[in-house]
Amino acid sequence: MSSQGTYHFRSASVIVLAVELLTWALMLGTWWLLDREVPSFRFERPEMLRGMLGGPLLVLLFIIDLAWRNRALRRFAHSTTLQRMVPGVSTTRTVLRFLLLRHGLGFAVLALAAPQLGSREEVVKSKGIDLVVAVDVSNSMACEDLKPSRMLATRRALEQLIDRSKGDRLGIVVFAGEAFVQLPITTDRSAAKLFLSTVGPGSVGTQGTAIGAAIDLALQSFDRESPSGKAIIVITDGENHEDDAIGAAQRAAAENIVVHTVGMGTPEGGPLPVKVNGRMQGFRKDADGTTVVSRLNEAMLRRIAKEGNGAYVRATTTSTGILELVDQLKTMDKAETGSTIYTAHEDQFQYPLGMAIVLCLCSLLLGEQRNPRAAWRALNA
Repeated sequence: MSSQGTYHFRSASVIVLAVELLTWALMLGTWWLLDREVPSFRFERPEMLRGMLGGPLLVLLFIIDLAWRNRALRRFAHSTTLQRMVPGVSTTRTVLRFLLLRHGLGFAVLALAAPQLGSREEVVKSKGIDLVVAVDVSNSMACEDLKPSRMLATRRALEQLIDRSKGDRLGIVVFAGEAFVQLPITTDRSAAKLFLSTVGPGSVGTQGTAIGAAIDLALQSFDRESPSGKAIIVITDGENHEDDAIGAAQRAAAENIVVHTVGMGTPEGGPLPVKVNGRMQGFRKDADGTTVVSRLNEAMLRRIAKEGNGAYVRATTTSTGILELVDQLKTMDKAETGSTIYTAHEDQFQYPLGMAIVLCLCSLLLGEQRNPRAAWRALNA
């Protein structure tokens, strides 16, 4: 309806507010019913539903705009001449056009929230290699020639390796004077990350650097029947090694298992800090009272990598060097390391998206005038 070339403000406001309240009642009721009676219904991105709060805001803006237009029309001309000057004004068309647009945008928000209904099980098979990381946890790894320390740099390297070696089976061996299996070979990345916080000086009671024992223990961790490529990464400063690490690397190479080494530290080295409850107490000294300086033994680590048909990389303050090895690991032969069964939900976003397009198009095609041709003739009369 129209009145003297203006809009029926009160009627339009009541209709729009009533429709808005009805929409929210239907929407909340439907959601409650689906959540209770249809367990397979869900929204993949429920945070997008906050956009629904824009609906009441649009209603408020529409009512304000309608009032402003009525006021502007009355100021423009006397009420007796408005009907002749603006003959085609239709409150019904204006309200209908707004409601089509408002609910079209509402359906668009629903589509963005990605509704899903129903589910199916999918089996995802992963391929990778078998990898064992031998980590030096001797006291010398507390040296701070790598900032913040060799041990913390080692943990950062392990974290990068875990994140980048998806699909691979990973095991962890820790060693000092002796070697122990910290984590058997597994595809469980969460378990591997859990062990990171426990890796550090003191994990092994006997001090020393038994690299050979760590490599031999890593060899025993592999499944010889597995066709996947196999590799060992030794992360250590290489100082004061006490056994036949070269022979262990040769034994690994004889079984087609590659041995890589990562040097933690600097050739110049640094003193070993003594801390109590995290507080610095000084530096470790030998029996003669001389400050102990720990240095990276690069020559030994290069030779171990060479005999193990692997590569040697040196960590720095800015790079752990582990990413260079990851690129080489990717070139190795891969085999199926496991399969995961997960539930995939069926997307239903296309239906609200289709409704959004139809309603918005109808809003654009619907004019606000009852008869645009009659209005044109009236203006030119």
